[in-house]
Amino acid sequence: MRKIIDRYIFKEIAIPFIIILFVLTFVLLMGKILQIMDLMVNKGISVFPIAKLIVFLLPSFMMFTIPIALLIAILIAMGRLSADNEITAIKASGLSLLQIYYPVAIASLATFIFTIFISHFLVPHSNFATKRLLFEIASQNASIGIKEKVFNADFKGLMLYADKIPLDGKYMEGVIVSDSRIIGEQNTILAKKAFLISDPELMTVKLRLENGSLHTVSSDLKNYRKIDFESYDINLNLSTSIAAMREDSKSSTEMTMGELLTMIKKPGIDEASIRELAIEVHKKFSIPLSCIFFGLLALPLGIRSHRAVKSRGFAVGLIVVSLYYLLRIGGEALVETGRLSIVIGVWAPNLTFAFLGIYLFYMAYKEISLWHMTKIFLWRKTLNN
Repeated sequence: MRKIIDRYIFKEIAIPFIIILFVLTFVLLMGKILQIMDLMVNKGISVFPIAKLIVFLLPSFMMFTIPIALLIAILIAMGRLSADNEITAIKASGLSLLQIYYPVAIASLATFIFTIFISHFLVPHSNFATKRLLFEIASQNASIGIKEKVFNADFKGLMLYADKIPLDGKYMEGVIVSDSRIIGEQNTILAKKAFLISDPELMTVKLRLENGSLHTVSSDLKNYRKIDFESYDINLNLSTSIAAMREDSKSSTEMTMGELLTMIKKPGIDEASIRELAIEVHKKFSIPLSCIFFGLLALPLGIRSHRAVKSRGFAVGLIVVSLYYLLRIGGEALVETGRLSIVIGVWAPNLTFAFLGIYLFYMAYKEISLWHMTKIFLWRKTLNN
């Protein structure tokens, strides 16, 4: 009988969990949809790279949506069981609240293991793969976006014109480049032929001009300089066309745990960077552990009988999640500015909700009503006065 009840409760949690996880992840992905559609419609990027980009974005979203989906799913499941008096029937059969918590604990542990796998392995690799893919898309866009006999202004500070481009698009002929990146100087470059050269390792794209001349006029129009060249390279800034790419380095969100710890111990690194890396190290454990604390908190909150089970579950879940992430964002901001220690800033939300969950669980286990305790407190305060 015990196993049947455990499977029943676990199923009640699993179904809304999957639905809510899908909805929340889709909502977060919608924030990127406009940029993704711009890549397809305006930049001419094919469907396959776009699909890969969406897949690479999913782990970073799921690391946050899994704990939230678990919290709301438990609230909805326990609320439904409580509203239909099934919790009362289960207790009447001889099972305590601690035994009812067993399938909830299994669900919390499973999501914790899955989330810690995502945060330690999938997120850093997918974030770095996203950066590499964006570079490939940017390189592709650089060649796709350039049309013959059309002035192209996709590159910051440069105006590019090509008189002729072969069908294979491997090079350009009759190239004119207006370079305004240097303040106070206007450079005009004429070249017979030009190539786009990408470097995947350094994540740079260069425009190599051949057999041309560089013409420079001073801002007061009094000085003129001409330089003839056989080969001349221009670094293209792709930030205005698709995405700003960081060269030859990984950000903290793109590093594995080993890389983060190695970087922290690296000599000569400044305090701000150490704090940023340390926050990321602690987040790889604190965010997955929120699954355990959310499960502990959701059970006593969910077993309060209420008619509007789903709406109440969503409302309570959103309130809890909002408070949790407000504490987390505020704590991390204080850590980044050096006003708070890393352990307190990152772990304070988890510890706060852990103590709150234990307290509410104890009250529910002893079947002590919070409203009843409040009335007793007010009554005693009245007597003392």
